[in-house]
Amino acid sequence: MRLPDFDAVTAARARLHGRVLHTPMLRSAALDALTGGRILLKAEPLQRTGSFKLRGATNALLSLTPAARAAGVVTHSSGNHGQALACAAADAGVPAHVFMPSDAPAIKIESTRAWGAEVILYDRHGEDREALSAGFAARTGATVIPPYEQAEVIAGQGTLALELAADAQAAGLAMDALLVCTGGGGLIAGCALALEGVSPATRVHAVEPEGWDDTTRSLAMGERQRNAPGGSLLCDALLAPTPGVLTFALNARLLAGGVAVSDAEVLAAMAFAFRHLKLVVEPGGAVCLAALLAGRFDARGRVVGVVLSGGNVDPAVFARAIACV
Repeated sequence: MRLPDFDAVTAARARLHGRVLHTPMLRSAALDALTGGRILLKAEPLQRTGSFKLRGATNALLSLTPAARAAGVVTHSSGNHGQALACAAADAGVPAHVFMPSDAPAIKIESTRAWGAEVILYDRHGEDREALSAGFAARTGATVIPPYEQAEVIAGQGTLALELAADAQAAGLAMDALLVCTGGGGLIAGCALALEGVSPATRVHAVEPEGWDDTTRSLAMGERQRNAPGGSLLCDALLAPTPGVLTFALNARLLAGGVAVSDAEVLAAMAFAFRHLKLVVEPGGAVCLAALLAGRFDARGRVVGVVLSGGNVDPAVFARAIACV
């Protein structure tokens, strides 16, 4: 098992230059007043494909040999990683195949196809997505680029935190804490590696949906925990059943802890982002903002970075959220 390090994140930054957007750091006077802190928002809904996932997918694809690229790539994804890999593959002229759950938001399925990838639907409750991807790779010679359980993917995601730390420094600020939306753990692992190198005093915290708080519980127990079946599917981007082996090996060492938020708190956060930030944020992308607004994380007197990880939300879900305005 090969663990990435800070040097891998800086190498990813160089590799991704000109291929992904340096998304803005946003401030909100209303949010600062409500929380009592100075909040630095990383707006990844403005990234190409609408989420941070383009960072890891592009870094992983560009790390392949020419022969491997020619054979194509395959992944499994509820949507954001699939779109990201499809986009990265289209940019590089590489065939892409994406296994997506049949109940994934229609907007994510359509967007993945729009980038030219072959979408193969599966039953998330009755089929093993990792086995499907591995079987396809064995039959075709394609390379599996998983959503989070790979060194190059993790390193690419960490470029988000490098950007945020640099923007904070340019504003004369140093983050006391960073809140990161957490599913399988790839984004937060990459961010924690990045900050270990450029802002080691920053404490990194996982934020998860209630019922899907496997990383928070795993940190507390010191070993990987599994989510019970039957939880809410609102935060579809964060529904990994258990932390990755690779990601948890990093996160167990690097993270300060975690918190969980309710569906109602997530919808309220989406409404706040729409009203005050003029951003469309998907449920999984809004959990960190929800943790602040609901008082799950105390920001008083602190500089807190908050990752808004994506904006690919089903219209009906977004309508439900903005009804909270």
